[in-house]
Amino acid sequence: MSNGSLWGLLAVFAPLSIVTIGGGQSAIADIHRQVVDINHWMTQADFVNAFAISRMTPGPGSLLATLIGWQVDGFWGAVVATLALFGPTSFIIYGAAHLWTRYQGARWQVAMETGLRPIAAGMILSATYILFQAMDGGRAAEGIALAATAALMLTRVNPVILMGIGAAIFLALHGIWPGL
Repeated sequence: MSNGSLWGLLAVFAPLSIVTIGGGQSAIADIHRQVVDINHWMTQADFVNAFAISRMTPGPGSLLATLIGWQVDGFWGAVVATLALFGPTSFIIYGAAHLWTRYQGARWQVAMETGLRPIAAGMILSATYILFQAMDGGRAAEGIALAATAALMLTRVNPVILMGIGAAIFLALHGIWPGL
């Protein structure tokens, strides 16, 4: 266990916890910047793989922090990164929920909700952009990702079926599954 890396995980994830407007996905772009570009704890491919695993597991997508912590410093790294990401926000949410309930419908509350919506949307779009840029697989993977996004937005198709179709198309395009 390395105290330096544990403090590093705390220093990265605790501040990000406070700025996750719109949910954990809004911090993905900055988590990527911190983990890949600044601290070099993971490569782009490792980050995308950890993100994919965190999205497939039950629970919040922010479990990405746990996987990053594990990569950096094993069990204790996972514990520190997870607590650093979820701890500060939990305390703030507790206090904010009390105020939100007490002043339900107040002008300042409506103004705050209205003002934070575009900020949350922008942060989530920046996370999408970062993940799209870090994705391996070339133009085929990019095209499949865009087509899958359109299908999810325009239809009620089951995402698991869509993932299977996308994988089959990708394998066929790369000659890995030539009979398709």
